[in-house]
Amino acid sequence: MKSAALWMSSLTLAAAGGWIAATMFAPPATGKEPRFPQLTMDQLDEKQKPLGEQVMKVSSVGLAGPYNPMMRSPVLGQRLFDLFHYLRWETSVPVKLNEFAILIIGRQWRSQVEWYAHAPLAAKAGLSPQIIAELKASKRPSGMAEDEAVVYDFVTELTTTQKVSDETFARAKKVFNDQQIVDLTAVAGNYVMVAMMLAMAEETVPPGKEPPFKDGEK
Repeated sequence: MKSAALWMSSLTLAAAGGWIAATMFAPPATGKEPRFPQLTMDQLDEKQKPLGEQVMKVSSVGLAGPYNPMMRSPVLGQRLFDLFHYLRWETSVPVKLNEFAILIIGRQWRSQVEWYAHAPLAAKAGLSPQIIAELKASKRPSGMAEDEAVVYDFVTELTTTQKVSDETFARAKKVFNDQQIVDLTAVAGNYVMVAMMLAMAEETVPPGKEPPFKDGEK
């Protein structure tokens, strides 16, 4: 428990300071040119700027993370931004459980940016540091409350077997209403898409920050 608490403390501090400069991402240490050079507000054209202004008002990552590739397709980017807004701030799923679902997807994809950005948010929302640490270690977290266990099993089953069993669905119905089940499914699917966008664009954590998942780590 002590090591998990220390890990979460350092992660929260890193996230608080790291994303301040996220719009100035440097190329990877390998010297490889970025697939999508990091955009800044003064580089946006007339089609991109309205979206950029909206992103800058709410994003802890600035124009970095998924927003950097999204800016290349501003109509799609706007529609995705509107979806993100609902799934982050207006969803019927409690914030702690919503962030837990995002972390489950981030761990499945070993998505450096998703984990780096959302682990501190999950902790702030009340998700146990031990649960976060065990999930990061690719374990089924122990000590989960009933609603947390339902989220873990529902999201994991749906994304790894491409279905939800009657038993798992019945468990979900005991703790969530219909809207929450639909919203939970949507947030999981949305962050698979975000992980794909990040992987395709080879987006990474801020310069000088340690990626959550190390090379060779399963």
